[in-house]
Amino acid sequence: MASIHKEIQLSSEAEDVWDAVRDVGAVHTRFAPGFVTDVAMEDGARIVTFANGLVAREVIVTVDDAQRRLAYSVRSERLGHHNASFQVVAEAAGCRLIWIADVLPDGAAVNVGAMMEDGMAAAKQALDGLGATTPPITARAG
Repeated sequence: MASIHKEIQLSSEAEDVWDAVRDVGAVHTRFAPGFVTDVAMEDGARIVTFANGLVAREVIVTVDDAQRRLAYSVRSERLGHHNASFQVVAEAAGCRLIWIADVLPDGAAVNVGAMMEDGMAAAKQALDGLGATTPPITARAG
């Protein structure tokens, strides 16, 4: 079984990132906009449409607030096995977002890994700097 591990460093607080990750129906608006274009919820699962046209049914296995961990599984004709998880780990400055997927057949890891790279790039863009405040613009007299 192939195991794929991706992680990124974010400047955002872990709680803010976890709030976006745990919002399973808003992947396309909060977590990875552009990479995911639509999400439809059904009992215990989400139907995810990716920018490349792929549609996947992701069964939500667990949303663990204490560990800041989301686990899900995909079943398809191309994948004999797929389980994945996201975990948000607090650090002194910001947090790390970890995405791990296990897939069969092993050859599927090439395509799944490439999609995970694209997904992490979209997540970095969407999640980095969450909760940061910008100073107000003040007019100067003169």
